[in-house]
Amino acid sequence: MLQLPVFGRLPKGKRLEKLRQLPNYGRGAIENLSPTPTKPEDVSWWQMLSKVIKGNANGVPPRAISPLVPDFSASESFKITWFGHSSYLIQVDGLNLLVDPVFSARTSPFQFIGTQNFPGTGFIKAEDLPPLDIVLITHDHYDHLDYGTILKLKDKTKHFITSLGAGSHLERWGIKPGQLTELAWGETAELMGLRFTAAPARHFTGRKFKRNQTLWSSFILKTKTQQLYLGGDSGYDTHFKNIGQTYGPFDLAILECGQYNDMWPYIHMFPEEVVQASIDLGAQCLLPVHWGKFKLALHDWDDPIKRVKAKADELGVQLVTPQLGQTFNLQNKPQTAWWKEL
Repeated sequence: MLQLPVFGRLPKGKRLEKLRQLPNYGRGAIENLSPTPTKPEDVSWWQMLSKVIKGNANGVPPRAISPLVPDFSASESFKITWFGHSSYLIQVDGLNLLVDPVFSARTSPFQFIGTQNFPGTGFIKAEDLPPLDIVLITHDHYDHLDYGTILKLKDKTKHFITSLGAGSHLERWGIKPGQLTELAWGETAELMGLRFTAAPARHFTGRKFKRNQTLWSSFILKTKTQQLYLGGDSGYDTHFKNIGQTYGPFDLAILECGQYNDMWPYIHMFPEEVVQASIDLGAQCLLPVHWGKFKLALHDWDDPIKRVKAKADELGVQLVTPQLGQTFNLQNKPQTAWWKEL
């Protein structure tokens, strides 16, 4: 069963050799820049399991979320549509760029196992999207790299870009090597007039039991007129300030804000850390994602956005809070507290 296509394929050959040459590769796996244990020393595996089993009745919205109708018309000027969790479509310079698309009902290797997406959030299917120039995958976790979605997108996508090693999964699923660009931290690729630079994140990878055999990354995207930070998944660390000093400032930072817990504090940010990370990056405004669609942690479903808004207001950070499906640009930033209506 573990050889089924949904699990992907571990890197081998030249891809594996390049991974082994990374400065942060050691003891048979990729390592974070800072020590990043799976859990704090004072938290046991039994404590984690018991709290997960107990769950949280408020982890799901009390009513169905009502999305808006996206505007997929081609655009030279920048616009973006968020679909919930970490999936969003950037349209700029006449191109369509889709990030971490997950349009299956569950973030699981099998669609009969796992928590289902929130009511109302399955409003977009892969087939509904316009032809895609680029699909960007930040790392190989199921809530960012979805087998079923990729199978539906591969014939309508010109090119895929991802972190080093994750291309092994994509090739197994039928993506041709010529359609694929993989980047290690600090590497840059020019695609169709867009510039992508892979940068560090504090996280981990793995679709089976062996962790950290493929890289996880954030990405800096430079268009003709904007510079964006696409954060992927990351715990808080000094890399945000280093990236801001090296590549910033940014017109927009898209940062994960959700699925956190005291039992795994190093691999996901708490909302207050999200706001600080945007400041470290030198971002003009902040779009918090990684919430609003799936229950993958123990907090209330709207705890991420309530806390990040409170901290953003306190520190004077400009926050963008679109509804799911809402297409917007940086001149008309949505800031409605739509979650309060549920």
